[in-house]
Amino acid sequence: MNILIKNGVIVSAIDEYRADILIEDEKIVAIGTGLDNRADKIIDATGKYILPGGVDEHVHYGSFGSMTFETSDAAIVGGTTTIVDFAPQQKGLSIKESVKLHNETLAKGVSAADYSFHCVVTDPSDKIFEEIPTLAKEGISTLKFFMAYKGTPLMVDDSTIFKALQVAKDSGVTIMVHAENGDIVDTLQKQLVSEGKTDPKYHADARPPLVEVEATKRAIYLSRMADAPIFIVHVSCKEAMEAIRDANIQGTPVYGETCTHYLTLTEECLAKPNFEGAKYVCSPPLRKQEHLDSLWEAVNKGWLLAVGSDHCAVKGGFEKGKRKGMGDFSTIPNGCPGVQDRLALMWTYGVEKGRISRQRFVDLFATTPAKVVGLFPQKGQIAIGSDADIVIFDPDFKGVISVKNSLYGSDYNPFEGLEQIGRAEKVFLRGKLAAENGKFIGKLGEGRYIKAKPFGLCYENFKDANTKIQHKVIVE
Repeated sequence: MNILIKNGVIVSAIDEYRADILIEDEKIVAIGTGLDNRADKIIDATGKYILPGGVDEHVHYGSFGSMTFETSDAAIVGGTTTIVDFAPQQKGLSIKESVKLHNETLAKGVSAADYSFHCVVTDPSDKIFEEIPTLAKEGISTLKFFMAYKGTPLMVDDSTIFKALQVAKDSGVTIMVHAENGDIVDTLQKQLVSEGKTDPKYHADARPPLVEVEATKRAIYLSRMADAPIFIVHVSCKEAMEAIRDANIQGTPVYGETCTHYLTLTEECLAKPNFEGAKYVCSPPLRKQEHLDSLWEAVNKGWLLAVGSDHCAVKGGFEKGKRKGMGDFSTIPNGCPGVQDRLALMWTYGVEKGRISRQRFVDLFATTPAKVVGLFPQKGQIAIGSDADIVIFDPDFKGVISVKNSLYGSDYNPFEGLEQIGRAEKVFLRGKLAAENGKFIGKLGEGRYIKAKPFGLCYENFKDANTKIQHKVIVE
């Protein structure tokens, strides 16, 4: 059935204009006027903005103790039609085997949204470095390494990241890092607990901005030494952002993202009484208002490329999940749900507050995330030939964010009580209506695995003719 969306204002990453959109066989096949005679069904979008479905390049489903893809309908309701999940490498398995296992046991036939994967490398070996050049054919274009969480399989040493950067640049795989100094965090945590400082508010004291800044600068130096692009995830503080900005200006191919909670919540949340602060424990931690202000400037001016949710709805929520850390903040399960509220938060506290334009919103919410992970132009834009992932957005909606309307499978929402302006009135996944007026009307399992392409946005200005030649050999 051909569907025509009429009379709306299409907003892209560069402009906005009034036009109709014709959908056929899951794709956008025409944009313009005079298309009525080609449509089996017409949807009137008068007074509404037409946005590309969101691409959230940073979610956790089924890893790090989080809820699984059964709650991915939250993404759809919130206007995000494509999620990129972090698949942890399993001990003894290769990167490809780990991603395949994660897909087949958790996502395939379950996800409500289209999805792709990063792989989190936790069992590095020579075999892993040998495998990296072969990942492009398998649709894996991004690898994540942790510089934090000492004492767990997550934390890797600088040598591992450096060697991965060296190998990855020839095959167009983007290396991502969680930048916090794991040794210092571990030391501070033990010192604070030994002093009886065990409440959630001390989570921020154990991970001060300098811990993030030092690791960010170290990652930048690794990028320089390897002469390879690097992407810093969930940047939370002013100084780390400035290090990325300045290095990029100087020619180092280093890029970064931030997340919605770092743009809307402050570390004061961690000090809420009755252990309520545990709801806001994530890493890096929430920061002071000055950092929020600087991050809004960064996403507006392009110093940070994207805004993810870092969605991680801890199993058991607050009562049966977060409370396990009572008596020792360092054992509180990390993570906050957020994928459903990403659009609302960015629009309400970005566009409506005059911090970003509508075009910049679309770029941060959909277009650039798709480019970073290698899903563009199939995802992240409204254009002929792209998937018909479309949000009809009502800018006049007024509401309040609440767990009552959340599909996270959790007993709390970290953004509880925040004002919401605008709502995804209708959400189409590849041309099929999947959500309407805050309700999921699609089916779990309708999401498809979208294999990512190598040489994403972080390689855009990376000058290496040999790399481009090798890329052609790999994919052809």
